[in-house]
Amino acid sequence: MTERVHKGSCHCKKVTWEIRAPEQLVVDECECSICDMLGYLHINVEKPDFTLLTGKDNLSTYTFNTHVAQHYFCQTCGVKSFYVPRSNPNIFSVNFRCLDRTNVKGFEVRSSKGMSWEQVAARMGHTQ
Repeated sequence: MTERVHKGSCHCKKVTWEIRAPEQLVVDECECSICDMLGYLHINVEKPDFTLLTGKDNLSTYTFNTHVAQHYFCQTCGVKSFYVPRSNPNIFSVNFRCLDRTNVKGFEVRSSKGMSWEQVAARMGHTQ
């Protein structure tokens, strides 16, 4: 599987990042309370495969419930383009909708049962 560098950003482009991931992507659609409201489509990458390029000082963090997940929002436009998930705090999840798709050769969207993420964590590549 060929890997590429994919770039992404928030809407106003003050927060930019890049990931190393396959050119054929598997994207998870989660139906947990926050992902469902935001329409978030997950691409999960190991922390070394994520690089925040710009905007560190322009991020706000939102947590709730267990406060393990770290949801990062641009302070200017309000977009959540990436976060650290509760189900696996050793990875980053980036929002496919925030990705520049220039290097994407194709993608598959899988439905995940986020309301019961503990049961699907293994399928999504998460650890508990």
